Formats: sequence, structure tokens, C-alpha cells
Amino acid sequence: MNREQFERMKNGKGFIAALDQSGGSTPKALKNYGIMEDEYSNDEEMFNLVHEMRKRIITNEAFTSDRILAAILFKVTMNSKVGDKYTADYLWEEKGIVPILKVDEGLDELKDGVQLMKPFKNIDELLENAKERNIFGTKMRSVIKELNEESIKKVVKQQFDYAKLISEKGFVPIIEPEVDIHAEDKKEIEEVLKKYLIEELKNLDKDTFVMFKLTLPEEPNLYHELLEYDQTVRIVALSGGYSREEANKKLVQNDDVIASYSRALTEGLNVKQTEEEFTKMLDESIELNYKASVEK
Repeated sequence: MNREQFERMKNGKGFIAALDQSGGSTPKALKNYGIMEDEYSNDEEMFNLVHEMRKRIITNEAFTSDRILAAILFKVTMNSKVGDKYTADYLWEEKGIVPILKVDEGLDELKDGVQLMKPFKNIDELLENAKERNIFGTKMRSVIKELNEESIKKVVKQQFDYAKLISEKGFVPIIEPEVDIHAEDKKEIEEVLKKYLIEELKNLDKDTFVMFKLTLPEEPNLYHELLEYDQTVRIVALSGGYSREEANKKLVQNDDVIASYSRALTEGLNVKQTEEEFTKMLDESIELNYKASVEK
């Protein structure tokens, strides 16, 4: 583990840029950026286009460590280059931004109100690759849609089981059990989720560190208790379908929680914008997310 990066993630001011759209979410991300599906004919072309989008963001003058602590990458981005450097090395060496890798292989089918992660078939190989690329931490996502206590418990257990494995390999995992913002019993789901997150935290080895990426809760500061455990490095918030304005309005109500947005970060960016227009839009987005993260 890189101790300088660890210190930055634990105590730095800023937010996390989520640039980890995978195969399933990439077409939508490209469409929002102004690139339609008929403009590419296979996955390779699609991933090349989204890497160009991410590269344009990462290399922009507005994308700096003054406001951005870390960036979450997809495997293809990790193994692609920005100039003559792999993306993670560019982020850390040129920008001072911590690189994090999405490691889950997507969601399983909806069952009993939740979507667990698909079993990790290539995790050892992927983590070895991540070590070679100087990745600091990982991120993995599950989804909770209904109030089913046993299912929520399964989601949390699966996340922590993989988190322990990932930690043993020298990374700091982000645990992301997303609660669907449209869930009928969202407040009650969040209370049950918190109970099981704390239960698992209590049983963590003292040398196992984790971060949490959580849906902004109905009750402000609901998850603050997670920070009372030494193993918790940081709590970050996903936008989860909220607009940037809605997400940031909720974010400021939660002390010591920072943003980790994807769509709410890139909202308004377009492939046809001039560099001046693109920079202005990105700078405004970053500033809004930064202020909501640090100015409580």
C-alpha cells in the first residue's frame, strides 16, 4: 500500500471522480457525451471512444488534485495510456490523483429484492494486473431494491468477503451496496444496511482498511457511525440517478461524506464542445461537487 496515497484518501480535501463505466453502462455514457451507438460497430471501438472521453477529462486543466482526491477507473482504462504513461501512473505522477479500479464483473439477476455481484472469476489475475499498474484501491457494486433483511445481509457479507481478499493483496477496497433511490422503503432499507455494515466492521482485522460508497440517505448523517471504526478510511456518496443539483443538496447534509459521482460529474460535457467550452463546463461541475464535499 502506498502510504502517501492512503494519507491523501483518509485526510485530503476533495472528492472522487468515478470514470469507471463498464460494458453495460458505456453506451449510455457515450450517448450523454454526444456519441450515438451507430458511430461505433463493436466493443473495441466503443471502449476506444470512451477512453478518449476519459482522457479528455483527465488531461483537462480543470481536473486537478486541488479538488479531486482520486479517480475510479475501468480495467480497459487502467491498461490504456495517457501519452506515454498508463492511466494510473499519469493520474498519480502528473496530477497527484489516487487511482482506483472497478473490479466487480457486473450484477447478478434480481432475486429477493437485491442484485448480488456476479462471482469474481478472474479476481486474482485482475489484482495482479492492478498491482503492475500501481492501483491503490478497488471498487465493487451491489444493488438493494427492496426491504428484505436476509437479502441485505447477504449483500453486505459478499462485499466484506471480497473486501478481505482484496485487502490481503495490498489494496484498499471500496464497498458499494447501492440502495435504489426509487426503493419504496428506502429509509428502512438504509437502517438495516447500516446495522449489517457495522456488524461486519466490528469483525474486521485491525489491519484491514475499507472505504464505503453509499447512496445518499434519507436521514442525514445516518452512516456517520461507520467513521468511529479505525478500519474505515472514508465514506463517499454515489449520485445514484439524482441530478448533480439534487445529489449535492443531499450531500451537504452529511458531514464527512464526499462525492463520488459518475454521471453527475460529466453532466453537460459534449464531444462537440470546443476546449474552452469543455473546460468551462467541467470546471463548473468539479467546483460544485467539491464545495458540496468539503463545505459543510
